Amino acid sequence: MTDQIIRRIWPIAPISLALALITLLMIVVGANPLTVYQALFDGSFGGREQSLSTLAFWVPLLLCSTGLLVTFTAGLWNIGVEGQMIAGSLGASAVALMVAKPNPSIPGWVILPLAIVVAMLSGALWAALAAILKTRGRIHEIFGGVALNNLAAIATIYLISGPWQPPEGGSLRGTVPFPTQALFPLMGTSRFSPLSLILALVALVLVALALRGTFWGLKLKAQGKNLRSAFLLGVPSEREAINAMMVCGALAGLAGAVRVLSWFDSLRQSISGGIGFLAILVVLLAGTRPLWTLLIGLFFSALLNGGTFVHSRVQLHSSLSGLIQGTLVLFVLLLGDYTRIFRRKKTVMEAISDHE
Repeated sequence: MTDQIIRRIWPIAPISLALALITLLMIVVGANPLTVYQALFDGSFGGREQSLSTLAFWVPLLLCSTGLLVTFTAGLWNIGVEGQMIAGSLGASAVALMVAKPNPSIPGWVILPLAIVVAMLSGALWAALAAILKTRGRIHEIFGGVALNNLAAIATIYLISGPWQPPEGGSLRGTVPFPTQALFPLMGTSRFSPLSLILALVALVLVALALRGTFWGLKLKAQGKNLRSAFLLGVPSEREAINAMMVCGALAGLAGAVRVLSWFDSLRQSISGGIGFLAILVVLLAGTRPLWTLLIGLFFSALLNGGTFVHSRVQLHSSLSGLIQGTLVLFVLLLGDYTRIFRRKKTVMEAISDHE
């Protein structure tokens, strides 16, 4: 019983040690850690505007992280989640520019669901390309994902400076603003949409239930633990790999739609903002645990939003948040695996018993 409790709370240990090291470094450079942490908190949750900004960044991060829970469980390193997010933003932008803008009479309750569906389908199909490259072309998903990330970024630049350029001419700044009916309803003057948060939380709950309590989730776990054994037990590895990648791609595509239809009101260069790559770190730190994924994603969002405030108040560089992230990742990689650290050596009799 005690061992199970320690396993559940163990993720706190490497995070605490990382924060302790960062605190020591602050003291060494002459900064007051309490003042720095207070500035981080004020910059992320110190007021209504800061809190809503943190939540607005957290929602697409949570969606990408939720999708990665599926692919990581299946043993797939979906580095291409960034490109899948971009593909989703392109799909949502296509609906806004090619359907909503020429037809202003179409209401938002028609346009917005259509944009969400097209974005999720675009992300899923983009992910399917990486999966097919792996299963049919024997190209590892890391290499396929990196290539597709670059292609998605190139496609964005082409559309912004070409077919979707503003009337005044080609520009890398972005397209024309989208019609209001194509945008997520926002809270006040912020960039946070309560609807997007509801969608993200529903997605997290559904994925958590699917991975924990369904036969599909069991097959993904078997494939992630031992691909050969899963194949011998009758798990169709190729089909499940494609399915897992497409589910992740669909959620990343939804994240792209949230990003382009709430954080921004037009398609911009680097629309993803590195959220896909950050989501990989979140899931690594969380150890594919849904609840920890939610909390660590919120923690990272707060770090990024509060980092700029630290510079103005404490005169420390805003890259402090990046330093904290990197230290967290290092400590989790070193100490995050409870089983590896506390694995005791078997006696001779235990080894003979296991063999029998």
